[in-house]
Amino acid sequence: MGKNKKKFYAVACGRETGIYMEWFGENGAEAQVKEFPGARHMKFSNLSDAQEWLAACGKSKPVKTGKTKPKDDIFGEKIDVEQALKEGKVIIYTDGGCINNPGPGGYGVVQLYKGQSKDEPTRKELSGGFRYTTNNRMELLACIEGLKALKYTCPVILFSDSQYVVKGIMKGWARRWKSKGWMRTKEDAAENADLWVQLLELCDKIRVKFFWVKGHSGNPENERCDELATRSATDIDNQSRDSAYENGQTTVSGPKLLFPQGE
Repeated sequence: MGKNKKKFYAVACGRETGIYMEWFGENGAEAQVKEFPGARHMKFSNLSDAQEWLAACGKSKPVKTGKTKPKDDIFGEKIDVEQALKEGKVIIYTDGGCINNPGPGGYGVVQLYKGQSKDEPTRKELSGGFRYTTNNRMELLACIEGLKALKYTCPVILFSDSQYVVKGIMKGWARRWKSKGWMRTKEDAAENADLWVQLLELCDKIRVKFFWVKGHSGNPENERCDELATRSATDIDNQSRDSAYENGQTTVSGPKLLFPQGE
């Protein structure tokens, strides 16, 4: 077998523009362009061609090797879940996804809180499925439903394997989009504004901190959420309709979530 040749992925329009030496992975080119409105990227066999193309697009950024993770506040802090439960905090794990994005989707939620038993926390599981939606919408909806299900106001630690969701809250992206009339840029509307509106409203009422957890990495509660979401995405006989998405109303400023049953 011959030695694999290097590939260079130039991203002229995406979450972070530049030249990447990897396509897959959380720091690869795919993460910058996937589901990004108007994304523009090209693959090249040598660095000079990639740089020339990027310069012609009016962009000039350093090469991203993808070998090191950027310093990021959603990765570094370790949470002692057992201690947090003892302190009266509620722990929420969430996950969402769909088949053939967009396609049939589902979400899963696991709530943990201090119960009467000294040994095991009380747990509550939630899930739901929709006939046609997107991964990001299900990730957002999982957080919304997890927070809405709280029976009383208390500090919450919420774990999600979606960087889109965690960074949207913790880095202030969603509030910035809201302040600009739900526009991500002067030309592009922020996607899923209907769901971000609801999540921000809940965050204003509940003291909640979001943390990123790597998906499919052996975390039992994250794996359980994935099971719930997958089961709901494949249970076509018990799915609702994501009306906002199907009707193209996800970027309207301040819309309400409309998920009528049936249909």
